[in-house]
This record gives sequence, structure tokens and C-alpha cells, in this order.
Amino acid sequence: MKRIPLKMKRPNLLHLPEYELPGGYSIRFFENGEERLWAKVETAVDEFRTVPAALEHFEKEFGPYREEMTKRCLFLEKNDCEVIGTTTAWYGILEGEESVTGRIHWVSVIPEYQGKKLSKPLLGKAMQVLANYHESAYLTSQTTSYQAVNMYLNFGFEPYVTNDTDIEAWTLLEEVLNRKIL
Repeated sequence: MKRIPLKMKRPNLLHLPEYELPGGYSIRFFENGEERLWAKVETAVDEFRTVPAALEHFEKEFGPYREEMTKRCLFLEKNDCEVIGTTTAWYGILEGEESVTGRIHWVSVIPEYQGKKLSKPLLGKAMQVLANYHESAYLTSQTTSYQAVNMYLNFGFEPYVTNDTDIEAWTLLEEVLNRKIL
């Protein structure tokens, strides 16, 4: 499948879906000093080639905001306290808009635990965190993450279309997901 970046927006953070975690798992907030745990998860899902590269990105993007990370970054754990997933209820300015809004930043579950009904509860918790700070939210993804995109659509995110490349991405996803989107 052709990889095309895409953007999605949820116009409000009302009526958020909730999903229960299966037994044996929990969600908690990031604590200062846990950058390496974040980096290991993001490297395991191929966001970065190496843990040092992930740590470098963490430092650049989140390093100055470590205190905020303790209120916005979530870790998914097995009950034996092994971190197996993460997402961040962050913020930013969506291309073409002027004001800061909530941002779902990387919903990641390491491959061995994917398909175990863990992503929806993790995303749901992040959406609840965002609702404490923002009225709307956005995220970025790509067509090759079509299963995640389908989950985001089910969470009330909508396509954010600003150019022909966006239309190409969503047309491709309509075919792959066998669902009308635009």
C-alpha cells in the first residue's frame, strides 16, 4: 500500500467512547526519568530505528515539558509493571488553523501485544485527558496505519482535508477499509 500522510480532527471532546482494559493490564501516567521506557516502546513499533534516536526525539519534542508529560503521557502496563504501550495527550496547532488544540500523539503498543484489545482503552484514556485541557483534538497518521485510522474514525475523528494529497489518502482508505469516509 502506498504510504500517504493524513490528518484527522475531532471537533469536540464530548461523548467520548470508553473501553475497559482486559484483565492483567493497567494505564498510568509517565513519571520523570522514564524517557527510556517511552523510547523502547516507540522503537519497538518502528517509529525510530534505535532507542538513542528515540531518546533524541523525546528530548527535542518533550524534554522542555517534562512536568507536563507527567500529566499528559500515558503508559500501558502489564500487571507485572512491564511498559508495553504509550500515547500522549499533547497539543499543537493543526495545519491551516490558528489556535492550539489537543493532539493525540502516537498511540503505540509493542507488536507482541497488538490485537489484544489494548489500543482502544489507551486511546480512550488519552481522550479523557485531552478533554481536561482542550475542546477539540487532532492527530496525524498515514494510510499504511489503516487499522489505527479506522479506530480513530470510530472515536469520532474526521478527515481533515486541505489538498489533493489528502483526497488521495482518504480515497485509498475508503477502498482499503470498505467504508465511505469523505
